[in-house]
Amino acid sequence: MYFTIVLLSSFLASILSFITVNIPSVAETIENDSTAQLTSVSQLEDVQPTDWAFQSLQSLVERYGCIAGYPDQVYRGNRALNRYEFAAGLNACLLRINELMATTTSSLINTNDLETIQRLQDEFTTELTLLRSRLDTLEAQTAEIEANQFSTTTKLTGQVIMAVNAGGFNGERIISSTGQEIASFDPSATVLYRVALDLNTSFSGTDLLKIRIDTGSNNGINNAAGFLEPSFGSTLDYAVKPPRDNNLGLGRVYYTFQPLQNLSVSVGPDIRTTDYIDRNSYAYLSFRDFSTLAFVNNYILFPVSGPSAGAAIDWKPGAGTFSVRALYAAAGAANSSNQGPIMGVAPFTRLLYPVSGGKQGLFGDTYQSALELEYAPSNIFALRLQYSGGEIYSHHYDVFGANVELTVSPRFAVFGRYGYGNYQDTTVDNIKPNYWMAGMVFRDLFRQGAMAGVAAGQPFIANEIGDSTQTNFESFYSFPVSDRIRVTPVIQVIVNPGNQDTNGTIVTGSLRTVFSF
Repeated sequence: MYFTIVLLSSFLASILSFITVNIPSVAETIENDSTAQLTSVSQLEDVQPTDWAFQSLQSLVERYGCIAGYPDQVYRGNRALNRYEFAAGLNACLLRINELMATTTSSLINTNDLETIQRLQDEFTTELTLLRSRLDTLEAQTAEIEANQFSTTTKLTGQVIMAVNAGGFNGERIISSTGQEIASFDPSATVLYRVALDLNTSFSGTDLLKIRIDTGSNNGINNAAGFLEPSFGSTLDYAVKPPRDNNLGLGRVYYTFQPLQNLSVSVGPDIRTTDYIDRNSYAYLSFRDFSTLAFVNNYILFPVSGPSAGAAIDWKPGAGTFSVRALYAAAGAANSSNQGPIMGVAPFTRLLYPVSGGKQGLFGDTYQSALELEYAPSNIFALRLQYSGGEIYSHHYDVFGANVELTVSPRFAVFGRYGYGNYQDTTVDNIKPNYWMAGMVFRDLFRQGAMAGVAAGQPFIANEIGDSTQTNFESFYSFPVSDRIRVTPVIQVIVNPGNQDTNGTIVTGSLRTVFSF
């Protein structure tokens, strides 16, 4: 192959030397042409300055720009050259000559050189014709690929949460909101985990089929706060999601698509209501910020918060400042027999309605419908107004909520939630619980990507249950070890747990580590 390169180089030099000497601007065009596949012979990994044909190859690449290597940046100069490969190189050089001839006059080209060019074209007519045909086919295929770039693709993402947790209380014992003894001694330190693997598939580029496989060490007592105060949202959110107790299962199955611009629709047999309503930039993801269940969402707004079937929409008219979200979710949607307990409800509902059976199925008597209106004129401020209504074990409820966030500066933000509800025919008659929480976060604290936060709230204010008002506090510092690893120490304080002023204060601590991939 190197021998052929020398011949090509000498041939082109004889034709082009006269042109480049008499028309310097043309020479500059050759040397600076940015469309050449190779701009320097050094880009070819297997070509060395000691090679006997190096100067000829360097001239063809850097001076005339009509030689290209293989896709792996090698030239393979020591092997035999077939006619098709020679035709490809000859074709590139002929195109170069045609460009030069178009920029000058025919009188500058030597007759003998033109005869040589013509003889080479005649000799390799078949190969050149086939080469151009192949290039035309390749261009057509490339155009088709560019016009239909999307292909069905499934991507695997995952997350692993591991935490060490310990805690205790002051006083002699902890009793529930109904007066039963929960503990008379501090719980043991524990290690808990959650693993989630997501298979994300798209068929059109704007849709998503999500299948989540997950497991976790959940049984309600894998952390001190969840064991000592199980009813009013003191447990660690990721400790009860998913509800697996070390069993492997499906955590999400739904399909999201966009029938219209700025309108997203999700339907599925296994969804979560909290995925679609009541989001907040600073208190929403327990693997990233606050861990207390009652701080991640408006606690009384989601009586149906576990596995359920249904649909949700998210509409942002004209991509403007307003958004409308709505959902319908039914617990026990896959059960046609109406037998067995209904899963997927929040812990506090079992306190209000001890009988957990009833009509099941997609349109059974344990379901939730919700509506949210959001006003977000910028990424600095957002206000969300919410309504949630439906039935829990055939008993009606209504809840109104508000969710607000304000980014005061790039490193400081405040946020809060409020809820007011009406749950009918509970064990203590009709009740109207209130809920509130508020907090602040500090971003990039001591390190880029780090975040610290403090929050306080009362998850279930109801004089009919207990004789006092439970108040929760939480502080955390989320530290990024890398883009994929984050370590977060968390402290929780629970005053008057279970709405009982005779209970001592609960204090727990966790060290949470999150791996994302």
